[in-house]
Amino acid sequence: MTPQQLRAFCLSFNAAVEDFPFNPETSVFRVLGKMFALTSLDARPLTVNLKCDPEDALRLRAEHEGLIVPGWHMNKRHWNTVTVDGALPDRLVKELIEDSYDLVVAGLPRAERLRLDRP
Repeated sequence: MTPQQLRAFCLSFNAAVEDFPFNPETSVFRVLGKMFALTSLDARPLTVNLKCDPEDALRLRAEHEGLIVPGWHMNKRHWNTVTVDGALPDRLVKELIEDSYDLVVAGLPRAERLRLDRP
């Protein structure tokens, strides 16, 4: 997955936006103000921080040692840093991004979740 593909996939979700609250190099992808992905698209290797269910986070780290690690500068229980350099299948990376988005949406107030479901 290229940096451009990563960015496009993150922005493909309903109400997803990109902003740069930390510095001009760090893209933060949010849904209704809540972060679901954080990356530096120019970094090599390319990595992305993603929200994850705590039990899944531990399992993924064990299954993909060195490629999925505790979230850098994040709550390590709920966030993973995923290396997006081709070693992991793109399908898995996309699933992890989608899971992160879904976890954040699930934590939104009901009224906001309902707004997201409307076309």
